[in-house]
Amino acid sequence: MSRGWKIAFALSVALNLAVLGLVAGAFLRHGGPMMQPGAVADGGFGPLAEALEDDDRRGLRRDFLSTRPDIREIRKERRVDAARLLTALRAEPFDPAALQSALAEASRRTADRIADGQSLLVKRIAAMTPEERAAFANRLERTLSRGHDRDARDDRDGNGRN
Repeated sequence: MSRGWKIAFALSVALNLAVLGLVAGAFLRHGGPMMQPGAVADGGFGPLAEALEDDDRRGLRRDFLSTRPDIREIRKERRVDAARLLTALRAEPFDPAALQSALAEASRRTADRIADGQSLLVKRIAAMTPEERAAFANRLERTLSRGHDRDARDDRDGNGRN
């Protein structure tokens, strides 16, 4: 792989991490898009969180925040990750290993937060009665159908992926 492609790949990964950081920041500050009714978020469980009842959604957010009580520390970690990334990108001579290390650390922290959220989501669903879980499954099915219908419509209109 040429140096230009490596840099382009690294910038693409960095942009993806930045977007994920913004989503995580919105979640931590305001409950984020995954906690808002009618919204679908990335992170592997957005539609699941959307299908929760409002009380469960609020409880999930409260549980998540209780596992990470120091929001300032999370923000500090994100700033450190961003600074490491920028330093690696601006270094001359360019050191791909330093960039890889910065990206790996940022990815690890993000993956840890996502795993925590997924564990809490499973715990909340496991605490539901069979009737609540069935109602949740019905809401999830409707949520997923809306997304599927939207994707199909975008494909027909030429606005979606081919």
